[in-house]
Amino acid sequence: MAGAARPQSSPAQPTQVMPDLLAGRKIFERHCGLCHGLDGRGGRGPNLNRSELERAPDDAALKTIIETGIPPEMPEAWFLSEKDVANVAAFVRSLGKVTIEPLPGDVARGERIFASSGCSGCHIVGGQGSGFGPELSDVGARRSPIYLAEAVRNPSSRLPEDFLMVEAVTADRKTVRGIRLNEDTFTIQILEQSGKIRSFRKRNLAALRKLRNETPMPSFAAALSPAELQDLVAYLASLRGAS
Repeated sequence: MAGAARPQSSPAQPTQVMPDLLAGRKIFERHCGLCHGLDGRGGRGPNLNRSELERAPDDAALKTIIETGIPPEMPEAWFLSEKDVANVAAFVRSLGKVTIEPLPGDVARGERIFASSGCSGCHIVGGQGSGFGPELSDVGARRSPIYLAEAVRNPSSRLPEDFLMVEAVTADRKTVRGIRLNEDTFTIQILEQSGKIRSFRKRNLAALRKLRNETPMPSFAAALSPAELQDLVAYLASLRGAS
């Protein structure tokens, strides 16, 4: 009809490209699997087989972490395109939907072994224990069972990159041994097993030794039977923080 207004057409909506999980998996295995494990269950890096990631509460945050890294542990992925990052992020999210297989070992017995072996003297679980060693309240969500088993058998093989035991000798020949908390050109802070933090100016020390690859944690390979080790690992793997 003459003079009638033509109906307005809706603007074309951009087509949303779905991430390619297979492509994301290949990139993950090539660049991320060394630290996180090929299946994402952790190793040197944290376990990614969980529905909630502490540092990446949403997809935008996860993509940012993949792109920029988490210094000094995780390098930035500057070489990945925007599409690559989206594919890797989608693959990481898919890991949280994978059903975790049950482990051999008894969690309740493992908890008793943890208590009887004096582990709470260095580690905090659920607010209980001492903080000389790393907190373990959510270690099962951060580390794979394989990593945990090796850490129990051979602790020095699973030291974080920034972990260092040091031994300082003061001017009056007293020895202070512990974990390095902070260090710069002029000073150093040491955490003793008692929980006391000591600060020193390096120029006032008679000696300062860096005890690389040493850890205060003993090996439990000989102290526990294979069945007890399985129980202890099952307990540690069950620690996933507040539910």
